[in-house]
Amino acid sequence: MKLSAEIIADFNDSDIEKAVSEINLKSKELSHRTWYELALSCIDLTTLNSTDTFEQGEKIATKVSLFSENYPDLPNVAAICVYPALVESVKKSLITPGVKLASVSGGFPSSQTFLDVKVLETMMAVANGADEIDIVLNLGAFLSQDYKSVLNEISTLKGACDQAHLKVILETGALKSYSNIWQGSLLAMEGGADFIKTSTGKLDPAATPEAAWVMCCAIKAYFDKTNHKIGFKAAGGIAEPADALVYIAIVKEVLGDEWLNSKLFRIGASRLANNLISVLTGNREIYF
Repeated sequence: MKLSAEIIADFNDSDIEKAVSEINLKSKELSHRTWYELALSCIDLTTLNSTDTFEQGEKIATKVSLFSENYPDLPNVAAICVYPALVESVKKSLITPGVKLASVSGGFPSSQTFLDVKVLETMMAVANGADEIDIVLNLGAFLSQDYKSVLNEISTLKGACDQAHLKVILETGALKSYSNIWQGSLLAMEGGADFIKTSTGKLDPAATPEAAWVMCCAIKAYFDKTNHKIGFKAAGGIAEPADALVYIAIVKEVLGDEWLNSKLFRIGASRLANNLISVLTGNREIYF
């Protein structure tokens, strides 16, 4: 917690609003094929419904595996993101090299369960084939300012990931203030997060450009202090190509082009992929 306490935010609410307003304008300049392809290549194709079945998971994995045959001129998505129970079946059907398999874990989406349960769930998801784990920040502990427990939990779950990457979801809409988003970002990174992520998509508001800007500023500050690059994932309600361009513009403006790849930038979405494919092909496509 020492490091996160040392990195102080040097902006206020009006700075954030001004910066995001300017970036929104800049995002319109990115409205051409190169940037739409980038957005598609950075998608975590996500299905996180209580009604998800093994068959649905296998179907999505098969469609991703056959994507290049159906759209040889387009990049494939970066990952598929599912509940832990679907990981094993999705893994068997995902045969495309380079496409990762992500699983939510740690009592998603509320994070309101025992740490031992979170650890076991994470270890089982990785053992079943997950390359990446998405957990939710312990909001109860964070909002009680029990930062030591927050840090310990993230560090413990990072250890449970073994070689899998860890994404920490801040649930920015529940954090209420930009200062909390800043603090949550730094704690997540100090705890060992490979990515920090905006939201689960289960609460409103979900992803917002303002929250994304604060998170990217925190990533930059952390990089300046440690020389360690942490990824950024926008998720929650991002469906239109124009929305994706806003988040690309934020990353480009705050972090630079080095972050504009699937190793350091992701968009969690379900509907966005089809909408991007439609823009890129010029036809209404519902592939996924």
